[in-house]
Amino acid sequence: MTAYHRPTTLQDALAIRAGADVAVLAGGTDIFPARTARAAWGDPTHKDVLDLSAIPGLRDIDETAAGWRIGCLATWSSLMRAKLPPIFDGLKAAAREVGGMQVQNRGTLVGNLVTASPAGDGIPNLLALNATVEVASPRGLRVLPVAVFLTGYRATALAADELATALHVPRLENAQGGFRKLGARHYLVISIAMAAGVIATDAAGRVAEARIALGACSAVAQRLPLLEAALRGVERAKAAQLVQPHHLAGLSPIDDIRATAAYRRDAALVLLRDLLEARG
Repeated sequence: MTAYHRPTTLQDALAIRAGADVAVLAGGTDIFPARTARAAWGDPTHKDVLDLSAIPGLRDIDETAAGWRIGCLATWSSLMRAKLPPIFDGLKAAAREVGGMQVQNRGTLVGNLVTASPAGDGIPNLLALNATVEVASPRGLRVLPVAVFLTGYRATALAADELATALHVPRLENAQGGFRKLGARHYLVISIAMAAGVIATDAAGRVAEARIALGACSAVAQRLPLLEAALRGVERAKAAQLVQPHHLAGLSPIDDIRATAAYRRDAALVLLRDLLEARG
């Protein structure tokens, strides 16, 4: 029989996590569909559940001296409601396209990251935001860049006794985020390709820093260092003109039921140019 744990302190949650192989429950938008799917294929087994929802302080989105801290129970809806600067515009745009309203009200940003799907809408944005992941264990805290935290297809650097407790986003002056997604329809769809970016400009309207990432085009969402380097120092209004196929080096899109690899590459170029098109 499945055991259900709902501790009220992080210390108790870590003790349970260290002592048993449990399924960690935050919003539940992944764990419950996965359980239903296994049952449908004749596998009724399920790990014991560690529900984090009763632990105080994990839902907060707070401004810090270095930037912002997003707790592991913060939902997509709470992100949309939060008063955040334009650097978060891309992540907020992704929040509006994650499932329907019910999923947005329950699903968490950190849960989306820990699931580590190549098509996770939040992940390219977190890469563009230079976000780091706060990880807790009985041994203490450690902080990992998102690119290090993600180790492969649906795989992360979390140890068996660790919990991802928060995201940290550093400040970047005069920066704005953006997000573009392609799916078979506009809402309630898994991405065929995604582009996310954060662009900081100087007083002359040139790109001071560019962070650009693509999702659903490789086993793990990736930054595009060649494109980022090409954009530095360019007039912001001309950024979209610089995007070229060689900037996608290192990606490995696949053929699947949603699209071919070639289509994903072509779509990624269009999304990147649209993302970088200066508006207003």
